[in-house]
Amino acid sequence: MHLVLIDGSGFIFRAFHALPPMTRRDGTPVNAVFGFTNMVARFLREHVGTHLAVIFDAGRVTFRNEMYDQYKAHRPEPPPELVPQFALVREATAAFGIPAIELEGFEADDLIATYACHVASAGGRCTVVSSDKDLMQLIRPGIDMLDPIKQKPIGIDEVRERFGVAPDKVVEVQALMGDSVDNVPGVPGIGPKIASTLVNEYGDLDGIYRALHAGEMKPSKRRDALEAHEKNARISRDLVILRTDAPMPLPVESLGFTTPDSTGLGIWLGAMGFKSIAQRLSIEAVEPEVAPAPAAAEAGASSELIPDHAAPFSDYLCVTDEAELARWVAEARAAGLCAVDTETDGLDPRRANLIGFSLATAPGRACYVPLRHEGDLEHPTGPQLDTVRALDILAPLLEDPGTLKVFQNAKFDLAVLERARPGLRIGPIDDTMLISYAQAAGLHGHGMDELSARHLGHTPITYDQVTGTGRNRIPFARVPLPKATDYAAEDADVTLRLWHILRPTLRTNRSLALYEQLERPLIRVLHDMEAAGIAVDEAELRRMSADFGARMAVMETEIHALAGRSFNLGSPKQLGEILFDEMKLSGGKRLKTGAWSTDSAMLESLADQGSELPKRILDWRQLAKLKSTYADALVQEINPETKRVHTSFQMAITATGRLSSNEPNLQNIPIRTEEGGRIRRAFVAQPGHVLLSADYSQIELRLLAHVAEIPALREAFAEGQDIHARTASEVFGIPMEGMDSLTRRRAKAINFGIIYGISAFGLARQLSIPPGEARAYIDAYFARYPGIRDFMDRTREEAKANGYVLTPFGRRCWISGIDDKNGARRGYAERQASNAPLQGGAADIIKRAMVRLPPAMRKAGLDARMLLQVHDELLFEAPEAEAETLAVLVRGVMQDAAVLRVPLVVETGIGRSWAEAH
Repeated sequence: MHLVLIDGSGFIFRAFHALPPMTRRDGTPVNAVFGFTNMVARFLREHVGTHLAVIFDAGRVTFRNEMYDQYKAHRPEPPPELVPQFALVREATAAFGIPAIELEGFEADDLIATYACHVASAGGRCTVVSSDKDLMQLIRPGIDMLDPIKQKPIGIDEVRERFGVAPDKVVEVQALMGDSVDNVPGVPGIGPKIASTLVNEYGDLDGIYRALHAGEMKPSKRRDALEAHEKNARISRDLVILRTDAPMPLPVESLGFTTPDSTGLGIWLGAMGFKSIAQRLSIEAVEPEVAPAPAAAEAGASSELIPDHAAPFSDYLCVTDEAELARWVAEARAAGLCAVDTETDGLDPRRANLIGFSLATAPGRACYVPLRHEGDLEHPTGPQLDTVRALDILAPLLEDPGTLKVFQNAKFDLAVLERARPGLRIGPIDDTMLISYAQAAGLHGHGMDELSARHLGHTPITYDQVTGTGRNRIPFARVPLPKATDYAAEDADVTLRLWHILRPTLRTNRSLALYEQLERPLIRVLHDMEAAGIAVDEAELRRMSADFGARMAVMETEIHALAGRSFNLGSPKQLGEILFDEMKLSGGKRLKTGAWSTDSAMLESLADQGSELPKRILDWRQLAKLKSTYADALVQEINPETKRVHTSFQMAITATGRLSSNEPNLQNIPIRTEEGGRIRRAFVAQPGHVLLSADYSQIELRLLAHVAEIPALREAFAEGQDIHARTASEVFGIPMEGMDSLTRRRAKAINFGIIYGISAFGLARQLSIPPGEARAYIDAYFARYPGIRDFMDRTREEAKANGYVLTPFGRRCWISGIDDKNGARRGYAERQASNAPLQGGAADIIKRAMVRLPPAMRKAGLDARMLLQVHDELLFEAPEAEAETLAVLVRGVMQDAAVLRVPLVVETGIGRSWAEAH
């Protein structure tokens, strides 16, 4: 007997990364399937034994996770283009008539080891088709390996070359080395060379530790590491040893090789577009009976096929039967890809009820599942699925690691679905909104309707069209099912079509890494932060509101006295009449309506001229905003279930990649004012816990020093100097020692002002100096640091040439108006272009940290939670006993989030309230 075992799970990953992108005519990615199918076809010609099987992993959780809960815990989700291909590889195996074997709770490697050893012990031969290093421990008489990519045998000599030991000692070396990919701990500082030396000298892990405990090893860092991490080394050996006693789902005798059915195989190869493989097998590839997609070519070509989106946006199905829903779920899982959308009775995912959901499995193939529609006498709903039962049927699809779920604004739908079914954890996911945003931030909006019009040439049904507007609007639950079905199912259909079109452009626009490493993993991070929320002191907020109200009343009396009469302070029209018609202040501008402009910029300009009334109005407006936006609104935002406030982070709004928050907006609380500090005092930790604030210090200035050739700034940051004092010394020629605070403040204003393209007039107003003096400061600054001027000129030219600028990490920030004929608008765009790489780079860095922090906290065994992100600051809540440990971990992760030419510095603070921590 010669049994050939193909490591299906291992090969699909290698094929995926080895081959260029390919898609089937319906847009489904197939490069890994093509590689797998090609390899099997080759085996049928060259390497077939008497028996043959393909072994797959059944899931990510196995008995090893019970031994060590961190095993493979940090492995990323498979790329979205690969997820649909898992099911197709199993289809390929069936088309060739080859048995496919997998078993819950065991890895494919354990099944391979069990079958291989069983055959070898019976006097047969087993060839393992894989290059997986973990399987090399099996090599012995009767068991050999074959690299499927290189088509080279792997024997004892190859194992010795790789590990420095014979196959029977491989596990001993692996126990010492560990494995960062699988999160096998090993012994820190011991690599393959040292590990093999130790094993060859002492025989195995037990021999190494006998010698250590007997004092036979000389004192050294290596000896200390071995002693400190003995437990991890022994756990590691248990983790890497393959089981040879796993249950065998199919008896060996049933794995006999048979020639594939050429008709069935030809139909499958034709449906996949693998005509070249069919030709090599001398069988006919039967084309499916559908019109070819535009510009269609064989999937084996390196260019991607264009999906056929000619299917009409109609004929959607309303599913009200459990069996029918189960068929849709099975169809989606078989495809390995589907779009999902939810319909709710509100926009707050933590309070809204799930009214229904929709699925799309192919362009034009979509359904809507109503759950809580009410209907009326004119439009009765008829039977609907019970919500609990429907989600029970849907959950296996949502949790299936082999099916990619595509959403538009995934964070919202995750929150709705996972709240509707506690314990549900959806994945893997993709988000068309973020796929678009990752490559076109600032170029256009990323809502579904706009993306559909832009990329599909289709205008979807609007919410207003099905619910009405104004007083005539009805809740979505009362929309008749035919209209609800057309609207909701179309959303899923459009989302899936957008995915087919936009997903491939991530690679061509060089935005794939940005999306995969930042935007996509951040969905889950932000979802968890929003779900965690933050506690607020309701009593303090009410006291604050009363105090602000009383102060506003006093200010209103004073303002009326300054104006000479009473008027409505909240009326821009009345204020304009007083300032410019009655008080005759100069510099007023009329709007198109004819009313006077009284915006903040105008009032600040009047205040700079020495007028007291505009200054007092600005103070009153600031207090009124704090009262309405925070002191009053936060009380209303407290969730009745959690007793916490849950903000919503907007991921695709800004042109620079920065997050924004709303309902409530927690990113615009004034930092430097007394009132702003008081607002932050109302954000508190729950009993027994504290808040930890971690803030990047001067991150945009550090990025400026990184991207521009400014040795003095780099030196100052490297040496930890006061950067503003150093700037003052460089620009004004004043020694740093004994520098007065006014000079330093001016340098600080220039440092930060330059980043945002401040004008001489703006700097003059900020420092209360004449514009000529401010211009002299700016000129002196650029003369001392010409690299900054060069950088700003370079980014402006880049924006004019390309329409966008790049952050240091490759994010495209599109700049609108860079060629505008209006000088003011063009100037604003040029300032945006200069600042975007810095602001966008800072956003990229903190997003990197945010993605890395949750797994780092889990690995450290901390119960802390990340709650808020406010520009360059992260806020955490932790048990008091964990606070100091958390501070060290957070600083380390944040400071290591990027490697710049200057060090990143993170300042942390701990307190019972946000104000105290900040």
